[in-house]
Amino acid sequence: MTHNKLKLNDDKTEALIISAPRISNSIPLPDSLTVGNSTVRFSQSAKYLGVTLDMHLTMTAHVVNLIRTANFELRRINSIRHYLSVQATKTLVSAFVLSRLDYCNSLLSGCPQYLLNRLQKVQNNAARLILKAPKTDHITPHLRTLHWLPIDARIKYKLCSLCFGAITSTGPVYLSDLLKIY
Repeated sequence: MTHNKLKLNDDKTEALIISAPRISNSIPLPDSLTVGNSTVRFSQSAKYLGVTLDMHLTMTAHVVNLIRTANFELRRINSIRHYLSVQATKTLVSAFVLSRLDYCNSLLSGCPQYLLNRLQKVQNNAARLILKAPKTDHITPHLRTLHWLPIDARIKYKLCSLCFGAITSTGPVYLSDLLKIY
């Protein structure tokens, strides 16, 4: 690091040990790692490119952060909702909420259903906000009106789109290159 004129910031540097829950409970894990003159602490979770990864890769921390942020944005939009048209509200919700739900959602493939259900509630609340639908209404017709897939279907659609793009060489080059190797 010194050769490349880099310096390790002790306050902002953390490391993450990823292990299965049964292994981390039976084997004591170290508290820190020494790199040169700096001590790097191990954390329970770390944020990388906007995705919070925990030590067991359960994605719970990521979903909790995502829900908190999305609900904050929904409250902000709701505070000005009476000034907005349906189309303007839909645009705001798409920009500030759905984009967050869709960002790296392929990492949520295989997550427990209870986590996906929590994300689905956020999407349902967004649909209700746009259409001014009461909480007692069934949400499926509203999602169809907005042409929105449910959360689990959005994840599957994204994975299928990535796979199709990689197979037909119309997607990201780095994915197509991986398939050419095999």
